[in-house]
Amino acid sequence: MAAPPRPAPTPCSTAEIEALGRELGLAAVGVATADPLLRARQALEHRRAIGLDGGMAFTYKNPERSTTPTAAVRGARSIIVGARSYLIDEPEPAEPVGRRSAPLARVARYAWVDHYAPLKAALWGVAHHLRAAGWKAVAFADDNSIVDREAAWLAGVGWFGKNANLLLPRAGSWFVLGSVITDAPLEPNATPVADGCGSCRRCLDACPTAAIVAPGTIDANRCLAWLLQKPGVFPVEHRIALGDRIYGCDDCQDVCPPTVRFAPSSPAIGTPTPTVPVLELLGATDAELLARYGRWYLHDREPRWLRRNALIVLGNTGDGCDEAVAAALAEYLGHPDPILRAHAVWAAARLLRHDLLPDTDRDTIVCAELHAVRGTL
Repeated sequence: MAAPPRPAPTPCSTAEIEALGRELGLAAVGVATADPLLRARQALEHRRAIGLDGGMAFTYKNPERSTTPTAAVRGARSIIVGARSYLIDEPEPAEPVGRRSAPLARVARYAWVDHYAPLKAALWGVAHHLRAAGWKAVAFADDNSIVDREAAWLAGVGWFGKNANLLLPRAGSWFVLGSVITDAPLEPNATPVADGCGSCRRCLDACPTAAIVAPGTIDANRCLAWLLQKPGVFPVEHRIALGDRIYGCDDCQDVCPPTVRFAPSSPAIGTPTPTVPVLELLGATDAELLARYGRWYLHDREPRWLRRNALIVLGNTGDGCDEAVAAALAEYLGHPDPILRAHAVWAAARLLRHDLLPDTDRDTIVCAELHAVRGTL
């Protein structure tokens, strides 16, 4: 016996969807067609071909898929893009600023609390509304299935700043983005938002590693936010520029006039983590680090990359004469992980504790670090 025909879906309007998204906590909502994002695909393929991807996967991994909405949802006709603000009130400092014996590492604003959970909840609220009306709809956020900034630009949510972030009119760039891809034929926004940067180049000038190689183009090989997530040896030429950052970098947003002037802050949801105690992190177990910071992107879920970053921060901000700092350096100079031993070598030399360094090491990576720091004596 044949199955009964599927009932015709109930029409939904763009205005209805936008109102629902705002009701669910989204600061901005826009709609674009689900046509292939050809401009973004060309940019991804070109930048990967000339090496600007820096080994990054995400949407670079398969540009054709991440720019084809119908690959994520068969028969897709519309992309609904939502933006949620992550600018929250700054908590009081946990310790007196400048106390070198207990250095603190900075965390980028988007990672202070989990802003993606409420974003995903709002997007899925929109998706379930469409499903209840008989349409297919799937929510995506922090996902390599779709280039969300390009979709947001096409949906009229904002414009591309010279730092490659999406800027919302009179709000700036402190926003996380996500999408709902659906087969509902929604009316798209008429035109993208006009460029609002003009001749301003503050983000280019403020980048600590000159990673913004042209307006809207980032060299991931130099971008501190990516280098902090990338596995392997942290490039020695960017370690001093890293300063006290342990996850993410906000410099290009901190100087952006629309972002600084207009972005409204809101009370924090949960307990913000704007800083991390470096010595405490280095003394924690893997299980403790995953429990505290597991919502951050850690390659292969390995806390070793957090430890690597913390050792660089320790080298940049610690006091080599402090007993606790010296003890941490000594511990990591004898660590079983050669990656961590190598970065401990750099940190010890940076803090003028050459007396802690071993004569040699069984690993070539560590030997290279020892040779490099001894060449500067």
